[in-house]
Amino acid sequence: MKLGRRGWSVLVTAVAVALGGGAVAVSALTGGEPDTGPPTPPGEARIADLTCTAVTLSWSASTDDVGVAFYDIFKDGQLMESVGGDHLATRLTVVPGANWGLYVNSRDEAGNVSQASATVTVQAPQCGTDEKAPTTPTGLAATVSGTTITLRWQAATDDVAVAAYDIYRNGVKVGAAPVTTFTDSALAPRTDYGYEVAARDAQGNTSSRSARVPARTEQSCANPICSATKVRTEDDVVWGLAELPDGTLLFNRRDAHEVVLLDPRTGSRRVVGTVPGASGTDGEGGLMGLAVAPSFATDHWVYLFHTTRTDNRIVRLKLGTGGLDTATLEVLLSGIPRNKFHNGGRLRFGPDGKLYAATGDGQNGDWAQRLDNLAGKVLRLNPDGSRPDDNPFNSYIWSYGHRNPQGLAFDSQGRLWEQEFGNVELDETNLIVKGGNYGWPLCEGTSSHQGAGCATPGFIAPKHTYPTAEGSCSGLAIVQDVVYVACLRGMRLYRATISGSELTGFEEFFAGAAHGRLRTVEPGTSGLWIASSNGGDKDSSPGNTTAVIYRVTLGG
Repeated sequence: MKLGRRGWSVLVTAVAVALGGGAVAVSALTGGEPDTGPPTPPGEARIADLTCTAVTLSWSASTDDVGVAFYDIFKDGQLMESVGGDHLATRLTVVPGANWGLYVNSRDEAGNVSQASATVTVQAPQCGTDEKAPTTPTGLAATVSGTTITLRWQAATDDVAVAAYDIYRNGVKVGAAPVTTFTDSALAPRTDYGYEVAARDAQGNTSSRSARVPARTEQSCANPICSATKVRTEDDVVWGLAELPDGTLLFNRRDAHEVVLLDPRTGSRRVVGTVPGASGTDGEGGLMGLAVAPSFATDHWVYLFHTTRTDNRIVRLKLGTGGLDTATLEVLLSGIPRNKFHNGGRLRFGPDGKLYAATGDGQNGDWAQRLDNLAGKVLRLNPDGSRPDDNPFNSYIWSYGHRNPQGLAFDSQGRLWEQEFGNVELDETNLIVKGGNYGWPLCEGTSSHQGAGCATPGFIAPKHTYPTAEGSCSGLAIVQDVVYVACLRGMRLYRATISGSELTGFEEFFAGAAHGRLRTVEPGTSGLWIASSNGGDKDSSPGNTTAVIYRVTLGG
């Protein structure tokens, strides 16, 4: 039995039924007792019969105390399809030239999900032979506005197809675009630049560069974003980041499990501690969210969200003059489901003094709808880890129906906004309300997957959606009721204005390769802090990525 690739089948033995904004969790019973034990991880994932459009993936069977019902096949955190528990192989469609990491999770009838198999890499060949380069782009023109330069050109042609255009500033590649326009922002004022564009196809054949076009930025910055200055380069994923009251930055290194103190004025940097018990997931787990309370100047508590070998948890410990004091470590909340991907991880203090946390669905979409499970939720805690009495479900859950939320921020009215990864279709920005159900896995953005999908009574629609190819957005910050969204796969920063309860005037900045994959965006006293994440961020291996921290100056 092969099941639909978009989401999980609705199981009568283990399902969360979303009705009118509520949820009912039903558990499978074995001899009158609930089945709460997950299957073992599938073993030895293998590929065979690889072509430019397909590959066979096989794996060794999981075991379970009742029985394995399904195997879910993922590509770098995105669900591709599910097959019945009696299948140990499937034929997958691939994209020519793709470089994917494939792995498998198993699932029983009660909805318990195993940890993931090891990842197997697929590098699909191109179809056929194409040795002819595209024609050279023509008609390149530049438009200047303050410190932003917008380029436009005429499309090139190719015997197969043009895949993208590479943009060169002063002879150095600064970005790529799939269309015939590119915006280069946050440039130096009153500075001369020269631009060229080249076309390339899927086989990597590249045209000669276009004629060079000059452009000079203006004296003052009349743009929303004026400059982006490199402050620090790290060799590990910079996930959580916070500006302290004295202007220094506290950030973590996800895969090394370290917390670092950086003075951006001098460049002075030191590791202040390693978090006990933090563990990777051979994926995107590790040391993730970081927050300090408004009372940090007096209490010195640092709050962290991290993966262990068995779960995700939220902890706090004090930062002293000598570094993190591990003797003060307190586990505020444990038992949040973990997996290779979909761990969530963002932390944010609200104006109510409570700590909010975003949790992923643990690669089990059904968990997002269950109110007896902390996966796929926005959680709300008191700073000491106790449960606030006014939470809606007599638990830590504040909202539910989330896939993999990683951005949280509050506006001037004290309202919580959330940024969430979609599967293969749509990312979403949500305005979070107490007790709200945001629809996953029945609904992805505005795309229905199961049953009534996004039309299910009680589901709350997103305020904005983004195609995953232009998004895969992780970070969210709000400054003076302007929303900033940092995107990984989309390699750009979105900006929008909050108008009532809607988002208006969307703009894009840093699109292309110049600043890379943007993971984190945080408010600072002089504008924004942004951290990029380029390479090595899906394997939990420390020291194999390039992450850059930028100071971003905002304009009008």
